[in-house]
Amino acid sequence: QVQVVESGGGLVQAGGSLRLSCTASGSRFASYAMGWFRQAPGKEREEVACISRSGALKNYVDSVKGRFTISRDNALNTLYLQMNSLKPEDTAMYYCAASLGGYSRSGSCERPGYWGQGTQVTVSS
Repeated sequence: QVQVVESGGGLVQAGGSLRLSCTASGSRFASYAMGWFRQAPGKEREEVACISRSGALKNYVDSVKGRFTISRDNALNTLYLQMNSLKPEDTAMYYCAASLGGYSRSGSCERPGYWGQGTQVTVSS
């Protein structure tokens, strides 16, 4: 089992940057593909990015490609999301989760579980 805690959210102007972190407890962090997800008020949760266990494979939702970068440091049990050129439509609660089903062939994180409490990202126009 993995417990995760997200941090790094905040209020930023459009065009700005934020770096989210997700710190995991337990010894199995490196055993899981990991993902970042977000949910805006009134909208369904969407997967933003997924990274394989080693970090060699990464995939992004089209709306953030070229702006966001997912990475991980297995020695530190930490997952990151570097967000650049932020837009108001990026405003949401951001969550990290372990992928219980692994990194799929399509690049998504299958069966996300072990959710954190989330960190709020607000982008003003």
